[in-house]
Amino acid sequence: MLQPPPAQPGMPEAAIDTPALLLDLDAFEANLDGMAALLAPTGTRLRAHAKTHKSPVIAHQQIARGAVGQCVQKVGEAEILAWGGVPDILVSNEVVGAAKLARFAALARIARVAICADDAAQVSAIEAAAEQAGRRLTVLVEIDVGAGRCGVAPGPDAVALAQRIAGSRNLIFGGLQAYHGSAQHLRRPEQRQAAITGAIDASRRTVEQLRQQGLDCPIVGGAGTGTFQIESASGVYNEIQAGSYVFMDADYARNLDESGAPVGTFRHSLFVLATVMSTPNRGVAVLDAGLKALAVDSGMPTIWQRPDIRYLSASDEHGKLDVGSETTPPKLGEKLRLVPGHCDPTVDRYDWYVGVRGGRVECLWPIAARGGMH
Repeated sequence: MLQPPPAQPGMPEAAIDTPALLLDLDAFEANLDGMAALLAPTGTRLRAHAKTHKSPVIAHQQIARGAVGQCVQKVGEAEILAWGGVPDILVSNEVVGAAKLARFAALARIARVAICADDAAQVSAIEAAAEQAGRRLTVLVEIDVGAGRCGVAPGPDAVALAQRIAGSRNLIFGGLQAYHGSAQHLRRPEQRQAAITGAIDASRRTVEQLRQQGLDCPIVGGAGTGTFQIESASGVYNEIQAGSYVFMDADYARNLDESGAPVGTFRHSLFVLATVMSTPNRGVAVLDAGLKALAVDSGMPTIWQRPDIRYLSASDEHGKLDVGSETTPPKLGEKLRLVPGHCDPTVDRYDWYVGVRGGRVECLWPIAARGGMH
């Protein structure tokens, strides 16, 4: 069911109905500009990950700042972006099933699209979809660079799969997908550096072996918000797939820099606005934002600018706060901003971004690709 907008442009933030997904526009725009500025000297392209924001509106703002396109994880997300006018989309994931692949192939009529594979059977299925649609489809080989999830082994196995793609009259070999997802949340910089050094070495070796077989890699893509500066400086990766940088979340805020302080490259711009609905006991307050309002797979949210209050636990409709005896408790009806532990699945719970600036609502943007699981 489409949720009614929780706000209208012009109203004060205090009047927004809750729970609501807030976007601090000043911080959001600073993050967009910051990523563009960091990547510009490297010559590395940004293919921002839309699984984070799920919005053609945000995609176009990234493209306006130099992004070459978007990547997504599902065909449904690709459809929303393509129908929303995004011209260049990579499904940075494997897709299995004739129905999904037929939908993907149809998108080639309105956008430049590419997809990933890590098995010859997947390549054959994509080839059949391309032939049926009367299109040539671009396919990247995903290699496992340390995440232990999807991906064929780097080196000869990846080369053999690339040769299978390149030898098809219905397919185009598009390069390598080399994303090390688990490295993004390693807390210390030396841990992230070590993990990505391995990914870079595996990618470089595979690129060289492909060249020896006469195959170039138009795309060597991967990297995320936690490590993109390493990959962009590698001389191997030419596309960066960071997504969470636009919002940041409580989990990314736990990553540390060389001094042992939280990495401060980007600002928190995404919040869940919640209302204190009960103050049953001293030291306890309850918010109207629980599991249905926030993803807690990466930990509980933090309370924005209230380090003295801890979000203790969540049930379906309630968020329990530990106020403590030494702090001023929030009042019944008071509204608090929460920084979600994991931004991507939190966004998926909402139909609207409520864009705020200077304490007032400036805009509402639909989260058009939410729920895109197919």
